[in-house]
Amino acid sequence: MLRTALVAAAAVALSSAAASAADFSFTGSMPNPGTVQFFDFTVGAASNVTLRSWSYAGGVNAAGQTIARGGFDPILALFALPGGGLVGQNDDGGASLVAADAVSGRAWDTFFSAVLDPGLYRVSVMVYPNFAPGNVFTGTFAGASTFADVSGTANNPRSNEWAFDILGVESAVQNGVPEPASWALLIAGFGLTGAAMRRRRRTMRSVTG
Repeated sequence: MLRTALVAAAAVALSSAAASAADFSFTGSMPNPGTVQFFDFTVGAASNVTLRSWSYAGGVNAAGQTIARGGFDPILALFALPGGGLVGQNDDGGASLVAADAVSGRAWDTFFSAVLDPGLYRVSVMVYPNFAPGNVFTGTFAGASTFADVSGTANNPRSNEWAFDILGVESAVQNGVPEPASWALLIAGFGLTGAAMRRRRRTMRSVTG
C-alpha cells in the first residue's frame, strides 16, 4: 500500500509539473554578426524540450506570428546551469525538421529537441559560423563577421532579424542572467520540494508501521 501511495503521489507531482510546461516565442535583431543572444529557461519535470529558429526560411512561430524569410543563418548551443556543461549544439535543422528557404533552397534554420531533466538551462543563438567552442559555457564564442548568405545563391540578401521558439518548458526569459542570489532561491526551491517529499514518506511510513 505504501509503495502504491508513493507511486501515485509521484505521478501526480510529475503530471502537475508537466501541465505547467508552456511554449515561448521571441523575436529581435542582432546589433552585429558577432553578437550572441542568450535565453534562460527552467524545466520543471523531465520532458521533451524543442528549440528552433524561424530566421532563415521564415514561417509561423509558436505564437502564431508570421516570420518573413531572409534572416541570417543561425546556430544554437544549449548549456545546463549552474555548471554550464554543453548539452548540445545545432547548426542546420535539415529538410526533415525545418522548411527550406524559397530562394536558396537550403534548410538552414536551427532545430534541437531532447528530453531534459528538471533544472535550469541557457541557450544561445548565434550567426554562422559563431560556434560555442568547448564543452563548458565560458561566454566565449568563435565569432562571425557577416550576416550574408554563404550558400552562394545570387540575389539572396540576408538581414540581422531572428525569431526563436522555446517549447515545452516552465519559464523562459530573453537575456535573463539572474544574480547568484536568484539562482540560490531557485535551487533552494528544488531542495524544499525534495524535503517535502521526504517528510511525506516518513509520515506515511510511521502511519503504516
